[in-house]
Amino acid sequence: MLIKRTIKGAALLTSLALMAGPAMAQDAAPAVSPEVQYIFNTLLFLIGGFLVMWMAAGFAMLEAGLVRTKNVSMQCLKNISLYSIAGLMFWITGYNLMYTGVDGGFIGSLGPYSFDPVGGDALDTGYSTASDWLFQMVFCATTASIVSGTLAERIKLWPFLIFTIVLTGFIYPIAGSWQWGAGWLSEMGFADFAGSTLVHSVGGWAALSGAIILGARTGKFGPDGQVTPLPGSSMPLATLGTFILWLGWFGFNGASQLAMGTIGDVSDISRIFANTNMAAAAGVVVTIILTQIMYKKVDVTMALNGALAGLVSITAEPLAPSVFQSVLIGGVGGAIVVFVVPLLDKLKIDDVVGAIPVHLVAGIWGTLIVPLSNSDASYGVQLTGIVAYGAFTLIASTVFWFILKSTMGIRVSAEEEALGLDKVEIGIEAYPEFGTGSQRY
Repeated sequence: MLIKRTIKGAALLTSLALMAGPAMAQDAAPAVSPEVQYIFNTLLFLIGGFLVMWMAAGFAMLEAGLVRTKNVSMQCLKNISLYSIAGLMFWITGYNLMYTGVDGGFIGSLGPYSFDPVGGDALDTGYSTASDWLFQMVFCATTASIVSGTLAERIKLWPFLIFTIVLTGFIYPIAGSWQWGAGWLSEMGFADFAGSTLVHSVGGWAALSGAIILGARTGKFGPDGQVTPLPGSSMPLATLGTFILWLGWFGFNGASQLAMGTIGDVSDISRIFANTNMAAAAGVVVTIILTQIMYKKVDVTMALNGALAGLVSITAEPLAPSVFQSVLIGGVGGAIVVFVVPLLDKLKIDDVVGAIPVHLVAGIWGTLIVPLSNSDASYGVQLTGIVAYGAFTLIASTVFWFILKSTMGIRVSAEEEALGLDKVEIGIEAYPEFGTGSQRY
C-alpha cells in the first residue's frame, strides 16, 4: 500500500500544545483536525488525478501531430481506448496486484478493488480511498500512452488494445508493487518519487520491445543505412500536446507528495512544482542549442521532446534537488533526446514520436541520478531497480508481443499501411478533404 500518513499524531500534538503554556503554544506549529487533513489530502489526490488524466489529451494531441495525416484518427482512437481500458483493468486486477498484500514481496493479490466507505475507520488512511485509486489509475494509463506513440502508423488496432489489457492489468501493477506497493525494492531502499522508472521506463521498455518485433514503417530506412524523414501532420497539435503534458506533470509530480494537510507538505508541493518546471525548461533550452550546433537548424520536434525528457528526468526525485540541480537534471534529459534519436535510427528502430529516448532513456537517467540530491538513496540500489524493471518488462512484453504476432498478427499489410490506418482500420479520416478519392463541401 502507499505509505500512509498518520493523522492521529498531529491531533495529539495540537491538544498538547493547547494544554501547555502560551510560550509552548506559540512555538508549536499550528495543526488542523484529522477531518480537515483528510479533506486536503483527498483534494490533492483529486486535483492530481484530473491533471494526470488531462495528460491523456496531451499524449493524444502530441501523437496526432507527429504522425502523418492518414493516421491521425487512429491515434485519437487508440488514446481514448487505452485510457478507458486502463481504468477498467486497474479496477479489475491492477490496484490489488500493486498495493494489496505485497508485504516486501513481488506481487499483490488478485481481484477487483473495493472502495472503503468514507468516514469512520477511513479517517485512519488520511484520504478517501477512491481518490487514491483514481490517482494511481491515471498513472497506469500513462504507461500505455507511451507505447501507443512509438508503434504508430503500422500496428493493428486490436492487437495493440489486447496488449494494453496485459500491460495495464498485469505488467505495470506487478512492477509497481515492487516499490510503491512496499515490495522488495522498497525494502532495499530504491527511490522513485513519482515514476521515472515505474511509469516511464516501464512504458519505454514495452515500447522498445514492440518496436523491434513490429519493425519499422515502410520506407523509413533504406538498404544503405539511409534514413528517410516521415514528417508529422501538425506541429501546432504536437506543441499543444506538449504544453498539456507539461501542465499535467504538476499533478503527476506534485500530488505524489501524497499529503497536503500541513504547512510542510504544501511547501514541499510548491518546491516540486518549481523544480519540475525548471527541469522542463532546461530540457528545451539544451535541445535547441544542441540542434542548432549539430544540424545548423533548430528542430521543433526535438525541442518538444526536450521538454518531456526534462520532465521525465526530474520525476524520480522532484523534491530534494536545488534549482541548479533541477536545471542540470532536466538539461541532461534534453541532451539525451538529441543523441539517442539518431542512435535509434542507426539501429533501425522506428520510434514515431521519440518516446524511447524521452521515457525510457531519460527515465533511466532520472532514476540513476537520484542520489545526487537525496542522500538516503544509493547508486547501487538505484541501478538494481533499473535493471530489474528493464528485465521484467522486456521479457514479459516480448513474450506477449510474440504471442500476438504468431496468433492474430500485429502489423497491417504494406498496402494498408500505404493507404493509412484511418481509412483501412476505422474508416474515418481525420482530414477527409485532403484524402484521396474523397471531397468535403
